[in-house]
Amino acid sequence: MARSSLTRDEVLDAAASLVRQRGPAALTMRGLAAELGTAVTSIYWHVGNRESLLDALVERTVREMGAIRPAGRTPSERILSVARILRRELRGRPHLIAMVHERGLTERMFLPAQQALVHEVHAAGLRGARAADAVRAVQFQIVGFLLVERNRERSPAQHPAESELWDPAAAPDDPALARALGRPADPERLFLLSVRALVTALLAPPPQAPGTAPRAPRTAR
Repeated sequence: MARSSLTRDEVLDAAASLVRQRGPAALTMRGLAAELGTAVTSIYWHVGNRESLLDALVERTVREMGAIRPAGRTPSERILSVARILRRELRGRPHLIAMVHERGLTERMFLPAQQALVHEVHAAGLRGARAADAVRAVQFQIVGFLLVERNRERSPAQHPAESELWDPAAAPDDPALARALGRPADPERLFLLSVRALVTALLAPPPQAPGTAPRAPRTAR
């Protein structure tokens, strides 16, 4: 029996779940109606046709990606928290993110994360082009790392595997390195390591030109 009441948010929740699990191709109005236990006409009433439904899903994804709340005591810690949140959110909804990209809204989706990063690089004392470069470097690092992760996850089983390629005999001068490279990579640890190193370098004071006196440290007013 069809459900007597249904809300737009419930329709969008169910549609997002279908896309998240099986991709946009699995999202049909008939399949969505069956998932919700209602008539197809009810779906059209709440969200319009399939294209309107996809547009609504994209808009909602863009809004959800804007809910970034940095945490930490220092700009460096808060930038790292933005990076972790953004990676987690992107990994959690790959099909929906692909839909956002296809509709030309990727830059708008990233804007809240960029604004959060701008706030933190300003707090660290960066301004102008240097601040812009820092924001983009962190953003590119997050997205690039994520693309590498997905490529590794989707790739077929490798023969020989990394553990076989890095037998300790392959690096007799550094067997500890060989053992480490022979173990599976820990993406979370590597992500934090790479972003932390990048942020430390970006926020470091610029090198002094030869022959110039070092700047006096800022004092709190």
